[in-house]
Amino acid sequence: MTMSATASIASSSSVRPVLSHPSAPSLWAATAPAAPPTPPLAAPLTTTDVLVIGAGYTGLSAALHLAESGASVCVLDAHAPGWGASGRNGGQVNPTLKYDPDELQRIHGAARGERLIDAVSRSADLVYGLIERHGIDCAPVRAGWLQVGYTQQAVDGMHARARQWERRGVRVELLDRAATAARTGTPAFAGGWLDGRAGAIQPLAYVRGLVRAAQALGVQVHSESPVLALERQGTDHWVATTAQGHRIQARQVLLGTNGYTDGLWPSLARTVLAANSFIVATQPLGKAGAHILPGGETGSTSQRLLLYFRKDAQGRLLMGGRGHFADPQGAGDYAHLERAVALMFPGLGPLQYEYRWAGRIAVTRDFMPHLHQPAPGITMALGYNGRGIAMATLLGREAAALMAGGNALACSFPVTPVQPIPLHGLQRLYIAAGVAWYSLLDRLGA
Repeated sequence: MTMSATASIASSSSVRPVLSHPSAPSLWAATAPAAPPTPPLAAPLTTTDVLVIGAGYTGLSAALHLAESGASVCVLDAHAPGWGASGRNGGQVNPTLKYDPDELQRIHGAARGERLIDAVSRSADLVYGLIERHGIDCAPVRAGWLQVGYTQQAVDGMHARARQWERRGVRVELLDRAATAARTGTPAFAGGWLDGRAGAIQPLAYVRGLVRAAQALGVQVHSESPVLALERQGTDHWVATTAQGHRIQARQVLLGTNGYTDGLWPSLARTVLAANSFIVATQPLGKAGAHILPGGETGSTSQRLLLYFRKDAQGRLLMGGRGHFADPQGAGDYAHLERAVALMFPGLGPLQYEYRWAGRIAVTRDFMPHLHQPAPGITMALGYNGRGIAMATLLGREAAALMAGGNALACSFPVTPVQPIPLHGLQRLYIAAGVAWYSLLDRLGA
């Protein structure tokens, strides 16, 4: 995209209205440490090296890494850090992509493919390294991730995947039906595998810890400061204008809004499908749940509409999965997850659910995270396809390296053009219909 020196990229009249619904009454919001102060931006004009739009994992990881390299950074969020997907996800730290390692190598070639595979494989190390280095209080556990399947055919495919990672030095375990039942606490599955790199955290607590770490390095973080316009001025800086009319001048801008991306940059929102992921959490199960994931692992199924499950630090059982595109309106919208718990763990009997909430994941057409640099001084990172903790932390670091002058060819992820999904609205309807169809099959037991 080419622009004149004063080209306006977005204005208040062309941007989708700021999302107004409040934070979900989630388990994470109820149990996270108190948020650090992040007052709204109040200065009429602020100058910084880098402006980050979006205070989730992507933006905060980028801000932290940029500040460590000596850059001045200002982070703005339309709501509060972790208000979006970063504070609403299931808390699983999974260093994987949709594609298996051999397939990634075929797609990207030997050299880039192995560089990408290595970066993905080490993404959980990055998360837990930041937690340790900055003393982040987020209940970190690193006991591995169980991917499980209902049929032997699915299990055979997962075992082939596990062997690919094993050849690259990853600690894996191939599990038959009995071993999977012992690990998960249910006989529902034919088998699976354990990825020893993975783990779980309190996701909103991780966000707030990243904020504190960034602030300690001088990063400004401001809540309730939505950016409504970006303008290129001169040859070396951008000017952002907030809803309150305050302006920020920066040499570099990062957009890290993922499933909550709006119209600030032309066509960016149409490069992803923002789908809701729903989660329910029981009351603490105590001894009744001791047999479920006794080693502290996380789990997910391999079906089309996968389910993901874990226990939190207090012994609550969490079950998550896809829901409809509209934001949930009541407890009935979560009934499919509560049915899944009853089917998977019938011995628990009737359960009380303390929390029900949802958040938006960003699904890309190729099921890969995306890095874009569509104009001088503009970088974008989004599209984590449900693997946001590990991948967004990693992409934040990659984006920071690019903005610090790194070579795009040396980046672990390819820097690609902004390409809207063809027939974006119809794609959304197609996926919504698929979710409804598979939900019906689930209710029918098919």
